[in-house]
Amino acid sequence: MLHVILAFLPLTVLIVSALITRKMAEPMIGSTLLALLILHKQNILSGTIESIYGALTNSSYQFVILILLGFGGMIKAFQESGSLVGFGNWISRYASGPRKPLILGWLMGFVMFADDYLCTMTTTISLRETTDRNGIPREHLAYQTNSEASCICVLIPFSSWTAFTIGLLSEYDLNFGDYVRAIPFMFYPILMVALCLLVALGLFPRIGVLKEAYKRVEQGGSTESGEELGQSLVSLDSSGDYEPSSPVNLILPLVVMIIGVMIFDKDLIHGMYLAIFCQFILYVGQRRLTVAEFFEDFFEGARSMIALLIVVCFGFMLTAANEQLGLFDILIGSVGKAMPVWMLPAVVFVLAGFTTFATSGCWLMQIISIPIFMPLAMAGGLPLIYVVAPLMSGVTLGYGTCFYADSMFMTAAGTGVSNLRIVHTTMPYALLVSAVALAGYLLLGVLGTA
Repeated sequence: MLHVILAFLPLTVLIVSALITRKMAEPMIGSTLLALLILHKQNILSGTIESIYGALTNSSYQFVILILLGFGGMIKAFQESGSLVGFGNWISRYASGPRKPLILGWLMGFVMFADDYLCTMTTTISLRETTDRNGIPREHLAYQTNSEASCICVLIPFSSWTAFTIGLLSEYDLNFGDYVRAIPFMFYPILMVALCLLVALGLFPRIGVLKEAYKRVEQGGSTESGEELGQSLVSLDSSGDYEPSSPVNLILPLVVMIIGVMIFDKDLIHGMYLAIFCQFILYVGQRRLTVAEFFEDFFEGARSMIALLIVVCFGFMLTAANEQLGLFDILIGSVGKAMPVWMLPAVVFVLAGFTTFATSGCWLMQIISIPIFMPLAMAGGLPLIYVVAPLMSGVTLGYGTCFYADSMFMTAAGTGVSNLRIVHTTMPYALLVSAVALAGYLLLGVLGTA
């Protein structure tokens, strides 16, 4: 019993302290140090240093470093070149009113399907001025973009997420075709993407924080949330007076990025740095920026991501510590082995959702849970796609509502809405969709074992 309490203690402290303080950096660092203290006791100093080295050598964190530094530099170059302003002015001619900007943002999610980072940063940065001009609260842009990003990544089988998942599934003789056959049963992401569109069109009611945000704007308030954003981990200043340039200066680098991602086996790093090179050629060639100004702006944008990188590093450290404390075994292993087969899809969905929410480790969660649930399904005669589908549904649920997921931080940076407020805005819709998805997985389990 003591082991279970200690395993859950750091995570509990993180959630409670984040909700109380409405900050992220201090609770994350404090909870990580608490987990390391429980693990290493009197050797906490050496254990902490070892944990830092472990995070820095983690290939997933190295990916995050390259992505955040690159995107930070790209966004600053977009700003200083005037391409963001130019793009905003251009789309404002076609995306005016209370619905069209949100519909455009919804469609951009499909265009930016390759990675959730690409989707969240590009959509929020390029559309926030347009939504402001049309009286759309930033909370709506944040909720829609963050919710849709991870869902699209699992539904379109050519993203970085699906490439990773298919690689894991190959251990069980499943391939790309099997993943595609599981997509129609990924109830949560399908329903959430549809719900985002319905809310954008005004065909589904605004609930909770989103309803309050629209009331604030209707009463003459700001489209921004009005929160004290001292806890913001990314400094992307958008207050400068930038001279607008052609929207092509934003569109072309993004097109180059998407093409690069597809050419280089869905690798976002290749696409991103090809886009940065495209920016350099465009802005220097047009004399929007000098060579010195381009690099100065790029490095300034990269520096704006440093605080976020530090906190994300502690997130990787906390995830590793939770694994050593046995949190994943308690959440997945113990429960997974003590249930009838017909309940497996529903249990996989719930456990995957909660575990991903608790750890923000969407890919790590798959690494741990697939070897547990696949043999259970095989032993019970349940089609394996009935495990793949709820697993990916649970991952999108947990990741889209986890207030310290790196994608959540990036959405907060792009919209100016704090991560906790994004979660508060999203949660009523996420719970509603989860309830429908859970009912679907209970039915799927019964039919799959009949």
